[in-house]
Amino acid sequence: MYTPHSARIERTPPAVVPRSGPKSASSTGTASVSAELARKWLQLDELDGMRIRTPSVEWAANDPENPVFFSKWKKWAITLTGCYLTIIVTAASSSYATGFTSMVADLQSNFYLAGVGISVYALGFGVVPIFAAPISEEIGRRPLFIGAATVLVIAHIMIGAARNMATVLVGRFLVGSAGSMAAMVGGSIADIWQVHERGIPLALFSFSAIGGTGIGPVASGWIEMDSRFQWRWIQWFHLIAAGLCLLFIIAFMTETRSSVLLTRRARSLRKDTSDSRYKSKAEIDMPNLKTLLYISITRTPHILFTEPIVLSISGWIGLAWGILFGIIESIAPAFKSAHGFTIGQAGTVYLALVIGALLGVVSCFHQEHLYQGGVKKRGPEARLYWPMVAGLIFPAGMLIYAWTTFPKVPWIAMTTGLTLFMWATFQIFNASYAYIADCYGSYASSAIAGLNLFRNLVATAFPLFTTQYFEALGYNWGNTILGIVALVLAPIPFVLFIYGPRIRAASPVSKRLTRAK
Repeated sequence: MYTPHSARIERTPPAVVPRSGPKSASSTGTASVSAELARKWLQLDELDGMRIRTPSVEWAANDPENPVFFSKWKKWAITLTGCYLTIIVTAASSSYATGFTSMVADLQSNFYLAGVGISVYALGFGVVPIFAAPISEEIGRRPLFIGAATVLVIAHIMIGAARNMATVLVGRFLVGSAGSMAAMVGGSIADIWQVHERGIPLALFSFSAIGGTGIGPVASGWIEMDSRFQWRWIQWFHLIAAGLCLLFIIAFMTETRSSVLLTRRARSLRKDTSDSRYKSKAEIDMPNLKTLLYISITRTPHILFTEPIVLSISGWIGLAWGILFGIIESIAPAFKSAHGFTIGQAGTVYLALVIGALLGVVSCFHQEHLYQGGVKKRGPEARLYWPMVAGLIFPAGMLIYAWTTFPKVPWIAMTTGLTLFMWATFQIFNASYAYIADCYGSYASSAIAGLNLFRNLVATAFPLFTTQYFEALGYNWGNTILGIVALVLAPIPFVLFIYGPRIRAASPVSKRLTRAK
């Protein structure tokens, strides 16, 4: 239980304010409270002829309950648990596809409906955060993490025990919806690590978010190949992983949102002291949940479609994400048809995506070095050095993958194209969020939510036509067209690097932010 001594209580210095009459040097023995300070007071109470500010509960210096001052082992326990959640969520996005053959046969369905399971996963991943973000501001991150892991367990049971494709699709939507809470891991890392400490934790999180896509199929391909296991056991293994994750979250993922912790502390102080004036800054300033939901639902699409920077970056990352989800579905049949790979061997090919993500992590450290050296001159555009390179690597990887899908070309050439594609996708993903956050300040959450929504809606669409698309055009011409589209979008980071400040100066939200400063 907290006591008043466990929190820093802000008070104005004792200063007598005349009850009436003009102010003068002789009207009081102490300095009068300035008009500017008085305007900042959130509430005034009269006490013994003096006015004091409502006690504002804040962190004391080096307070051990402040997430920034958690012990190192506790910070790493939270970080690694969050990364584990992210890996099993992203692994579930791709490992599902390796079980299509046995699933379709077992449920007497078809490959198109099986592919819809990838789409509804992306749909849940994109839509749910719009509602979850405001709720986390009200109740904190920990309850949502626990709820997400619980839903993951239930969803994998649903899919693994399914007797028809409809149940599978509902379960997949739940997996995507619950999995979207992994996006909060980045917020938890920001809560507990100071700016100069975040490099490695954020790199691990980014790798988990992208590399996990390639990790899942490496195991699930061999599970599918064994007739004793196949598609249901892919879900049972995910169930085991999700169950362990739930236990780790309960044990290690304590609350890290500072505003929620201070609100709890203020409530405890009010109860212990019977003084209703003790309040956290969030209680005083933050709108209620209904208002937060309204802002999230309306501001997100508004910023997405009215801000040129957000829309262009969203289109770029949306294409990369859509192709990624299309490739998830197409890798196995592509390697089967070109090189006669078994499903187990094809699953191992997904390691190319993991290697690409690792290259992305390494290049991110160099990008951070470039950013630190260029931010004073370039501002937010200093985030775009490596993304400009990625803009060229992206179509190059697609075209290499496209024109090596022939039996006479060694299989390693196809995996090289996939590695380059994933390397570029990692850079696009990582830099897009950092650049948007730098550009939009207090509106960053809404701008990022718009970006997240757009990329996942595109990812929802791609698997719906991937099979028919490649059947009609073949893997060479089908991937060539996607590579050409990627090449058309390649100038986006170059344009933003050169004209970004001018574009921001003309955008409505940026003007508002400039006036606020």
